[in-house]
Amino acid sequence: MGIADIGIVGLAVMGENLAMNIENKGFTVAVYNRTAERVTRFVGGRAKGKRIVGAESLEELVAKLKRPRKLMLMVKAGKPVDELIDRLIPLLEAGDILIDGGNSHFPDTARRCAYVEGKGLLYVGTGVSGGEEGALKGPSMMPGGSPAAWEHVKPIFQAICAKVEGGVPCCDWVGEGGAGHFVKMVHNGIEYGDMQLICEAYQLMRDGLGMGAGELGDVFAEWNGAELDSYLIEITRDILKYRDGKGEAIVDSILDAAGQKGTGKWTAIAALDEGIPLTLIGEAVFARCLSAVKEERVAASAALSGPAPRIPTDRAAFVNDVREALYASKIVSYAQGYALLRAAAKTYNWNLIFGGIALMWRGGCIIRSVFLGKIKEAFDRDPSLVNLMLDPFFADAIARAQGGWRRVCAAAATHGIPAPAFASALAYYDGYRCANLPANLLQAQRDYFGARTYERVDAPRGEFFHTNWTGEGGDTAASNYVV
Repeated sequence: MGIADIGIVGLAVMGENLAMNIENKGFTVAVYNRTAERVTRFVGGRAKGKRIVGAESLEELVAKLKRPRKLMLMVKAGKPVDELIDRLIPLLEAGDILIDGGNSHFPDTARRCAYVEGKGLLYVGTGVSGGEEGALKGPSMMPGGSPAAWEHVKPIFQAICAKVEGGVPCCDWVGEGGAGHFVKMVHNGIEYGDMQLICEAYQLMRDGLGMGAGELGDVFAEWNGAELDSYLIEITRDILKYRDGKGEAIVDSILDAAGQKGTGKWTAIAALDEGIPLTLIGEAVFARCLSAVKEERVAASAALSGPAPRIPTDRAAFVNDVREALYASKIVSYAQGYALLRAAAKTYNWNLIFGGIALMWRGGCIIRSVFLGKIKEAFDRDPSLVNLMLDPFFADAIARAQGGWRRVCAAAATHGIPAPAFASALAYYDGYRCANLPANLLQAQRDYFGARTYERVDAPRGEFFHTNWTGEGGDTAASNYVV
């Protein structure tokens, strides 16, 4: 007879911290790691005296679990997950539950869910956000997969996750198949966007105004007390104020070459697949790619000309403009992210609760902020809201902020300071509110060189026309399809 409520495979920092968190909420946890000494060290160390039991093999781990067995896989995404699933399936019985808590790509999760269900088992792919601290103290969790599994994992997940006002858990069922990991992927894409926007604000004030790290830390501290209050603004404040043993700002000694693990890229690819203009997150991904070619940029800085970055302006006024640009661009980023969620829900037949997703992101995760409460309210007002920018609160916020936003983008272009996320956000906003884009000319071009046809303003949508532009093309037109 099993004694543990759940098993965890993989004792890297996230696995260990989740085990500690689950045990702290009154559950018994069985743990296993491929290298046995890690299990011994954990159980005899920080888990000593707690309801955490070790296992030397997967067979022993499974034997220690209560039915239906619940196994959470905290291993590297990709092939290791598939290999582990194949090793575990013969050890389990109908109704047992496999849980992938890593950063898996959502198509992999959908495929694994179908595969595991075909073996008579249940599968959950859950996004877990909040990093090491979140795993230990309360993450945001986004579970999806086999619906029948939810009633069994819900008591544990909602016990260990972060809570917001009124004790509401930042975890709820997302949907079938790969829905949970899709929502986590979009979360990470928005995280890329938020971080890039903050970095652009930092560079505009550092290079454009000549402000030092200490001054900038004070600015972000002030911003964290108002509408930009968020985890990422908070840690930016702390980073800018942090000093080494010599009293120097450590941030100034860090090489400007960013890393990435791929979830932002996945989000951009998913947007292209769905035909959603996720421009800001795309620019955030490309900005990291550009930062990575450090040596090329250093060489180019000596070879390519441009204006001096210093902006001759009233410092306090421009700092406020940057704040407005950051807030307005943040609205655009989330509007694009939610547009992608809406499109994917239609494609994969997921019943995504958009306000509920905002609530799941309200605490525990990296993008947690006061801002997400406003998104929850927007979808409470209108669950079928097509674009977040059309909500009265956010429409008014952009209207009030766009003066500063436009001045910042103009100053960045005039003084040669790269601000791709700010600029792409503004271009998206202006494009979205434009009743007549120049795509009429584009369609004429496509019809001219490829007989792609076009629609007319004086005919119903869906009726297509072709013009013999050269007099030599004839009446034959290409078939139409939507990418």
